[in-house]
Amino acid sequence: MAYESTDGGTGAAGGAEPGASDSLRTFGAVVQALREHAGLSREEFSARIGYSKHTVASVEQGRRMADRDFVERAEPVLGNTGALRKAAPHLSRQAGLASWFRQWARLEATAISLYTYECRVVPGLLQTEAYARAVSLDVPPLPHPEELEQRIAARLARQELLAVTRKPPTAFSFIVEQAVLERGTGGETVTRELLDHLVGLVERNWNVEFQVMPTRSPSHAGMDGPVQLAETPDNHWFAYSEGQQNGRLISNRKEISLLQQRYAKLRSQALTPEDSLGLLKRLRGAL
Repeated sequence: MAYESTDGGTGAAGGAEPGASDSLRTFGAVVQALREHAGLSREEFSARIGYSKHTVASVEQGRRMADRDFVERAEPVLGNTGALRKAAPHLSRQAGLASWFRQWARLEATAISLYTYECRVVPGLLQTEAYARAVSLDVPPLPHPEELEQRIAARLARQELLAVTRKPPTAFSFIVEQAVLERGTGGETVTRELLDHLVGLVERNWNVEFQVMPTRSPSHAGMDGPVQLAETPDNHWFAYSEGQQNGRLISNRKEISLLQQRYAKLRSQALTPEDSLGLLKRLRGAL
């Protein structure tokens, strides 16, 4: 398990432009410096800790996030300085995170309220691994296998934000188009698992409100596309919108007020949470 997971991709575009974070590069430089100080080649070090030379190189170059096992195996080999154990909790996994999404991800990590309207894909915070993989492979260009795994890992790790044990737990509102749920992305098996996941999440997480925007709806306030809204601990609001190969963080109060009005109307136009849960179960039962 990674020490921290505060970011990841959102929908289809999330993770389309991966890059290493400063914390990953710094951590990797420390690992390399300690290894060289111990007089170990990369091959010797990898053999002693039971990881491949490729993995060690990826960690040292800031392209891969060291997991807990890596740190615990590396510490005694590198002199038991405690440096890696102290540094690891401050790592931020930016690999697999689109560059334009990073600032929003930092806000998202500490938000007390998060609202999401999505008309393209199931939001990243609600995806299963199989669905995330299918979405990532659907949108050209095809990612390199290592990049794909980084992207999926970052997205799944980010779902820790949903935990009710966070203090305080974040209040989530999701509005998702019915067509997204009925599209069958990844095939029947992937869709069945996704619907099971959504039902379980909605029933288990009292901090998550999930609504479906029905396919037939004469009034629709979300015609301009997907949007996300976040409230910070000091009660400031930000918004984020995403399109083809780009995204925009919004801090202008007038724009945010307009988006809040639209989201409020979307909430009133969507199915109630109870009816939405019933629809999820019916869609699951039909498979």
